[in-house]
Amino acid sequence: MLWDYIRSRRVSVLVWAIVCAVFAAVFALYSLPLKAVLYGAAVSVFFGMTAAAVDFIYYRRKRLRLKKLADEIIYTADGLPQPVYGIEEDYCELVKILYENMRLTEDEMAEKYSDMTDYYTLWAHQIKTPIAAMGLILQEVDQSNDTNRELNRELSDNLQKIGQYAEMVMCYLRLDSDSTDYVIKEYDLDGIVRQAVRKFSRQFIRKKLSLTYEPLQKTVLTDEKWLLFVIEQIISNAVKYTKTGGAEIYCEEPFTLCIRDTGIGAAPEDLPRIFEKGYTGCNGRLDKKASGIGLYLCKRICTKLGHDISANNAEGGGLIIRINLDTDRTEHE
Repeated sequence: MLWDYIRSRRVSVLVWAIVCAVFAAVFALYSLPLKAVLYGAAVSVFFGMTAAAVDFIYYRRKRLRLKKLADEIIYTADGLPQPVYGIEEDYCELVKILYENMRLTEDEMAEKYSDMTDYYTLWAHQIKTPIAAMGLILQEVDQSNDTNRELNRELSDNLQKIGQYAEMVMCYLRLDSDSTDYVIKEYDLDGIVRQAVRKFSRQFIRKKLSLTYEPLQKTVLTDEKWLLFVIEQIISNAVKYTKTGGAEIYCEEPFTLCIRDTGIGAAPEDLPRIFEKGYTGCNGRLDKKASGIGLYLCKRICTKLGHDISANNAEGGGLIIRINLDTDRTEHE
């Protein structure tokens, strides 16, 4: 900071040095006593160094205050140090104008984002009605007509996927919303897992996949709706990427929910990035249907709920998703 100060005052230092040289030359030309020259030089150095020290203290305080504002990320022009010189007043005025423009831009973007969120929220709610109606129609046709029963079941599975994608849109929009409602309390983990298993039971049957699941007999401090979404996404991926074998749901001590499948797994180089937004990996690119959003949302939701989620390849093939639910039992209302 001292070197920066000297560089910022280099013109004044240069002028002061020139003045000292002029005085020394004048004293030398008039053959004045050396004692008088040294006395004048000492007085000049004393007053010059005193003024420089005071100026440096003020400069240092201003720099430290600006640095503190930058570290705390205070987006306001009111916290700036008071300007002293005319050019500092111009800089402060420029900062205030830039801040005001930034604030107006943020308000405009927030309004646009709010409008977009409201539109897609309405769209997701509206599309659920025809999805539910089509599901009931296909269910009635499935019970009354044996000839097209297999086709109807395939249509029902694809309709369920459409509903799942609509839920994913809703989750994506609500994740960072200020109005997102979290109901954190203790839930029966088996009750949450059973809801997800029941939703994909028909797909397990149609693809002739096995499902190994025994009651976990655990309670978890979480939000039921959001944790259910995470488990549904993982089971959906297990069904999608598994052709033979099946899936297994179990717990590891002290309290880690594990969902294992016998599918294609993930390439070792893809595992560190499997929860990144939009990252599909080698197997995802071969599938041509992966979006790279499902596991990204799972990671974001688990982080907000205080759970840890990880992925590893299983021995013999397949993927294991682990969700650490061993959170601190804090007091809550």
